[in-house]
Amino acid sequence: MEELIVEEVVELIEKGDDAQLKVYLDDLNISDVEHLIDELPQHAVKFIDTLSIKRAVNVFRILDFPTQERILKKLSGVKLAELINLMPPDDRTALFSELKGDAVAKLIKLLPAKDRVEALSLLGYKEDSVGRLMTPDYVAVKKDWTVTRVLEHIRRFGKDSETIDVIYVIDKGGVLLDDIRIREILLADPEAKIGDLADNRSIALNVNDPQEDAINVFRMNNRVALPVVDDSDVLLGIVTVDDILWIANEEYTEDMHKIGGTEALDEPYLDMPIIKLVKKRASWLIVLFLGEMLTATAMQHFEIELQKAIVLSLFIPLIMSSGGNSGSQASTLIIQAMALGEVTIAEWWKVMRREIISGLALGVILGSIGLLRIIIWQNLHFYDYGTHWFLIAITIFFTLIGIVLWGSLIGSMMPIIMKKLKLDPATSSAPFVATMVDVTGIVIYFSVAVIVLKGILL
Repeated sequence: MEELIVEEVVELIEKGDDAQLKVYLDDLNISDVEHLIDELPQHAVKFIDTLSIKRAVNVFRILDFPTQERILKKLSGVKLAELINLMPPDDRTALFSELKGDAVAKLIKLLPAKDRVEALSLLGYKEDSVGRLMTPDYVAVKKDWTVTRVLEHIRRFGKDSETIDVIYVIDKGGVLLDDIRIREILLADPEAKIGDLADNRSIALNVNDPQEDAINVFRMNNRVALPVVDDSDVLLGIVTVDDILWIANEEYTEDMHKIGGTEALDEPYLDMPIIKLVKKRASWLIVLFLGEMLTATAMQHFEIELQKAIVLSLFIPLIMSSGGNSGSQASTLIIQAMALGEVTIAEWWKVMRREIISGLALGVILGSIGLLRIIIWQNLHFYDYGTHWFLIAITIFFTLIGIVLWGSLIGSMMPIIMKKLKLDPATSSAPFVATMVDVTGIVIYFSVAVIVLKGILL
């Protein structure tokens, strides 16, 4: 179906039939037009310019930022002014926050004085705060109004609101008292006071809250919109679930990049220049490489032990990978649990206790497999580990218990420590944890070897 749409649009463009193209585009779903822009980026400006203005706004607001920026640079002056003026305040703020200063100044001049003040006010909040997401387009009523008066108010001002699913009740000073679903108002007695319908159980976001916290509030309360208040509980605006879904997607993508050991990409992978992509990846690789150099330093410290018992070197990759894997597992699980609000900083001891138990259990399992491997290989003559092969097997057994336990503890505690330091837990990514465990794993391995083999091989 999508391929057919692309073919028909290309045919209309080649014919130069702009009138028919406008009719065709205006009949498509918004998502279909977005797909057209993805498939035919060279015609993106033409599509936005051809669409009726309201549909153009709805398409433009769901495009990724690089595409939006390319369109803005080439769009005609009249259409650009209409587009910026009709964009919802929250989407406009999101766009302005991504653009460079001179571009923002140019676009703000296109707004009426009232909207200009509003835009600058929203941009005044911290970049990752709820204030950047909110829209001042909502319906608020007073608690002493009757249902009849409220409905008249909605008919008059509702068309300018982001949503009328929820109506907000405020006092004379603008303080939020409650929020009421439109369904309850429609079913109420026309002469009933709106304050009588309130249950005083409203949930609100603070304008300075991190956007990531807002995601969890929406997830836990199943709301289409939430009010935003200042420190005095004065209602400033609302945040709708569509904006939260975009932020949740961005947060998830950013965390996945960091967990993979790279800086977050601010453009689609295929649109990002190679040089910029290399820079994003190089910084973390350099940090991890320098960390791995400590592993070489640790091995140099045990050079004499290695010379005496060269057979120990055979198991270094096994030891390092087991510790790194267990650390990466724990790190990923805790980062995800923290992102979903399942684990908090205050619950660090519960996490540690669980990881001690599970780390020991996993260590015993892997250690037993390592022990059996040496026993089987020695007795079936696949490899000769020497006269003291069983002591070597015991060394591997206890080392794996220690390294898997240590990896689990490091992997689980590092995200919590990062959160406590007000840093992004995803920064303690799997590669970073694995590198830390590699270095300490060598120390654990040879420390166990010295204890078990001292006076025999060492």
